[in-house]
Amino acid sequence: MNRPILVAVAVTLFSASSALAEVTRLTIETRDPVAGDFGPVGAYERVSGQFEGELDPHDARNARITDLALAPRNSRGKVEYIATFAFSRPVDPARRSGFLFYDVPNRGNMRLGGDPDGHIHVASGWQADIAPSPSMQTLRAPVARAADGSPLTGTVLVRFVDAAAGVSTLPIRGGLGGGVARPEPVSLDTTRATLVRKRADDASANPVPSDAWAFADCTGTPFPGIPDPTNLCLRDGFDAAHAYELTYEAKDPLVQGVGFAATRDLVAFLRHADAEEGNPLAGEVRWTIGVGVSQAGNFLRSFLHLGFNADEKGRRVFDGLHPQIAARHTPLNFRFAVPGGAAGLYEPGSEGPLWWSVYDDKARGRGPTSLLARCTRDQTCPRIFETFTSAEFWGLRMSPNLVGTDAAADIPLPDNVRRYYFPGTTHGGGAGGFDPAGAQTFGCVLPGNANPTSDTLRALTTSLTAWVSTGAEPPPSVYPTLAGGELVEANAVAMGFPSIPGAPSPDGKLNAFLHYDFGEGFNPEDLAGVQTRLPPTVSRAVSSRVPRVDADGNERVGAMSVQHRAPLGSYLGWNVQATGYYAGQGCGFQGGFIPFAHTRAEREASGDPRLSLEERYGDHDGYVRAVSVAAAELEAQRFLNHADAERLVGEARASGVLSPAAQP
Repeated sequence: MNRPILVAVAVTLFSASSALAEVTRLTIETRDPVAGDFGPVGAYERVSGQFEGELDPHDARNARITDLALAPRNSRGKVEYIATFAFSRPVDPARRSGFLFYDVPNRGNMRLGGDPDGHIHVASGWQADIAPSPSMQTLRAPVARAADGSPLTGTVLVRFVDAAAGVSTLPIRGGLGGGVARPEPVSLDTTRATLVRKRADDASANPVPSDAWAFADCTGTPFPGIPDPTNLCLRDGFDAAHAYELTYEAKDPLVQGVGFAATRDLVAFLRHADAEEGNPLAGEVRWTIGVGVSQAGNFLRSFLHLGFNADEKGRRVFDGLHPQIAARHTPLNFRFAVPGGAAGLYEPGSEGPLWWSVYDDKARGRGPTSLLARCTRDQTCPRIFETFTSAEFWGLRMSPNLVGTDAAADIPLPDNVRRYYFPGTTHGGGAGGFDPAGAQTFGCVLPGNANPTSDTLRALTTSLTAWVSTGAEPPPSVYPTLAGGELVEANAVAMGFPSIPGAPSPDGKLNAFLHYDFGEGFNPEDLAGVQTRLPPTVSRAVSSRVPRVDADGNERVGAMSVQHRAPLGSYLGWNVQATGYYAGQGCGFQGGFIPFAHTRAEREASGDPRLSLEERYGDHDGYVRAVSVAAAELEAQRFLNHADAERLVGEARASGVLSPAAQP
């Protein structure tokens, strides 16, 4: 870069006197260069800081934020928040494309880089239960209080699974990967809380006596330990064969739904405010696209469903949305919400509408609903790409998004939505490459699934930007349907899954879609309000379907990768948990891989019904030809960019597939 880099220099760009009072202050704290080669676009810079905003609780566009009316207000009667932000852009203004890509952080994680297309990338904090950290995007939201100023309280549920042998103390946290700290209990008196334990093979709850556990830390002090509202101590230690469920009365809920409004207002400000109002991207943004992966994709679905794609002036916020591997809603906008969940037992997220067109949810008694109902009313609906993998069917309850809660018929897509299914892929896609042995196991029985999605996603991003900016038609949607006979029940017989010696069956690996009732205080359509029944009652499992497979165990319909078209084995959206409380059941949302035999003799010796690599491709050159044909077809269908097609053929040529040196 040809100018000084400002590091840790706070520059306040504007204050509350701005005509755009939703964002009241934006402060740049750091500027630094982005490492990498971005071709003709040249150098990128990364700018970060924080912004402050305020929300009018009387504005109808804010009123659906749970507990906003109970949050503290400033002298103007507004509710304040503070969030971090960052953006990256080409240093040369002439190289900026006019696109703002808002990359939704996943659990606070988002490190923005450069882009060979010259797009501006923006991220900001939206999850208020993450502790501030220089490496994270976070939000400071207000704490709701009762009308008389006293603390608000409510019931909280936390589950503990797979505690190590001999452990007596566990932190009270919630969500995926250890999660975030849960709110403190009103009292450390265990008679005011409940702890039960359950075996995996027995759903009955066995109460743990209140004198056998404590809100305490016993790591260095014998039971009852040192009183501590953030830890749970069990007198006799935890048993890995059991799951433990703690329910207690908590206090001081964060108004987490502010995260939706903070995202809305920052993007609107960066898009519409001028330089005099302090917008560092003034005049640079013509189109906006929101992209979110997994939890972040769920955030975008909820953002749209709740009406936040219209700013406070009624203008469209995002012209395009691309929720990736997102099957649910982010459970953010209710009291004591835990937005880091991932479709585990009792975790909300699938209660609201999951479909883009209007569908009558008779099975759950919800009536006609749609993710697009509010933006249709406001005329602010964006153009949408929905992309997902096989693992979403198996681990994240994707089926009703396509066929509803009765699984009786396909739900058609509206004109502004395109759906691209990546068959035989794991959550987030595999690492790619051409290794016939598969990838690491991730704690599952089968090797990991390396079948990639990244190449297809790059090509689809090109199509989405063209659709948003010029109206150019993207590739037609491609996904399995009931009408095509490609969605069936989740068992080997219905799927046509082959019997492979030594390999597990898909039977029993589906994460069941359970119909929960969280009580009268909870609004299931919007995932809002207050959960008044924890654990929730479970009335039944909702009908679900998964894709059919061919004689190789590979799915037959979708935007297939080169690896899927020239397979080295069976690419699965499911796997088997190797150890722990859920051993033998589905392994989260990790996909598995069952390699083909190398030779006919090897196949026949094992009894594998699937053709060997040798029988399929002959030799190494034959495999490279198969990859070349697949790459050319995908490029013609606009599911692969030319540079990626050439790279994949080169990787296949350099691989050891059927090369003499690689033979067993």
